[in-house]
Amino acid sequence: MRVNVLEYYSEDSWKMMKNEAARHETPCLVVDLNRIREKYSELGEFFPFAKIYYAVKANPAIEVLELLRDLGANFDIASRYELDRVLSLGITPDRISYGNTIKKRADIRYFYEKGVRLFATDSEPDLRNIGKEAPGARVFCRVLTEGSETADWPLSRKFGCHPDMAIDLLMLAKELGLKPAGVSFHVGSQQREIGTWDSAIAKVRYIFDYLLAEGIKPDLINMGGGFPASYIGKTNAMEVYADEITRYLKEDFGDELPEIILEPGRSLVGESGVIASEVVLVSQKSTTGLDRWLYLDVGKFNGLIETWDESIKYPLYCEARGEACEDFIIAGPTCDSQDVMYEYFRNPLPAYIKAGDKVYWLSCGAYTSSYASVEFNGFPPLPVYFVDSAKK
Repeated sequence: MRVNVLEYYSEDSWKMMKNEAARHETPCLVVDLNRIREKYSELGEFFPFAKIYYAVKANPAIEVLELLRDLGANFDIASRYELDRVLSLGITPDRISYGNTIKKRADIRYFYEKGVRLFATDSEPDLRNIGKEAPGARVFCRVLTEGSETADWPLSRKFGCHPDMAIDLLMLAKELGLKPAGVSFHVGSQQREIGTWDSAIAKVRYIFDYLLAEGIKPDLINMGGGFPASYIGKTNAMEVYADEITRYLKEDFGDELPEIILEPGRSLVGESGVIASEVVLVSQKSTTGLDRWLYLDVGKFNGLIETWDESIKYPLYCEARGEACEDFIIAGPTCDSQDVMYEYFRNPLPAYIKAGDKVYWLSCGAYTSSYASVEFNGFPPLPVYFVDSAKK
């Protein structure tokens, strides 16, 4: 069965993005800024007690940053290059967190000299570097979480530490003259299992109680991101996530909550974008082969890296003739055998699709243009264009 575009976009938004895509060569990404505006408003409505720090890595486009700046967002930064971009837009350093736990001493110093005073950590060497290069800064320690394997894009092996180590680090932070602000966690990107937040928040409560007994009063919980965008798989509405997570917080912390930070990326910008691509070739590997290969002019190395291991399953839409649908192996244009997006997960497309037909990848506003290679096989970065369906 074909994808119904209007289950993902309003009629006005889809028409505007499709018309904009038609003005440019494929592949290209078209982003509707109004969808980001709506998602930001939704987060504010359902989490009125939380501060929103947009994860810039999800989509660092100037147009996106300016919109969120004007809406009052804060920003989670991963590198000095993101920092320079955000500061160039007049965003003050008190609205910025250095959320990367893997950083050079020189970069810590750079952030501190630019006025940033909120830093993440998850190891003693990094913490000692912060103590030397960012004296008096607030630090929060990222902990490992269980259950992140239920996320489409798990994040908890490379980042975070055991809760007992987090306690040791936050006590050391005080000795180093830093302000041990609190704890952060990330339940994994595109997390559908809401109960994962429950166990993570319980860990935070354990850490807080231990530190309080040691005379340290943490006052910050950074819950990271993890809220899903709408792809092929079903997800709960943001209101359901908010109701459950708020209940978990109040069960462990009562009505007087610490400072709560959210770091949405995918959930803010994912549904705002459409990648327009073109069919390059449809072929078979033998005359009796059952599988047909569909090659597109977009692939893993120019925007679709999150199809690695078929993790993110984007909805695909094509207007080719005929009602009959067929499953294809879908691959990109480069001379690399890894440039196959879907082989085992089959995304039905019109059986009579042919070279030159347009295929639209829906919900592509996050981690597409920012992941695209510079010029692998000579292909240029994915161009991005913007519309605003609120300003027809």
